[in-house]
Amino acid sequence: MSSPPPSPERVRLDKWLWAARFFKTRSLAAEEIDKGRVRINGQVAKASREPKPGDEIEFKSGYATRTVVVKALSAVRGPAPQAALLYEETAASIEARERAAEWRRLAPEPAHAIDQGRPTKRDRRQLDDFRGGASRQRWNDRWSASLDE
Repeated sequence: MSSPPPSPERVRLDKWLWAARFFKTRSLAAEEIDKGRVRINGQVAKASREPKPGDEIEFKSGYATRTVVVKALSAVRGPAPQAALLYEETAASIEARERAAEWRRLAPEPAHAIDQGRPTKRDRRQLDDFRGGASRQRWNDRWSASLDE
């Protein structure tokens, strides 16, 4: 792999998360930080916080929480192989992500158990007839279409 880009002395946390390709835009990174979903060394961070090499950053990525250790700083978003040199994911974080992926793969999605959506008018009438047909008869009894009255 290539060497990491030249490190600036200081870089904002939202900019580093964006440069390390954890978030697609810097504003998304800042939004997650503002919601308190990003921690540096166990403390809730602000977007203006400046990470240093060796800091442990914990944040939610997709379904799993990721924990990475800062190896280098960069304020420029580069290609993925270059961005991967900015951090190192902890072994516990990798194991937790793999465990969560396996659980999602094995756990059935509740929505897939539904064969079809809402019943059609025809299905509803068949259900009413099966249950005794009382509801449709009560509706028809309320209306009179005779001309005698």
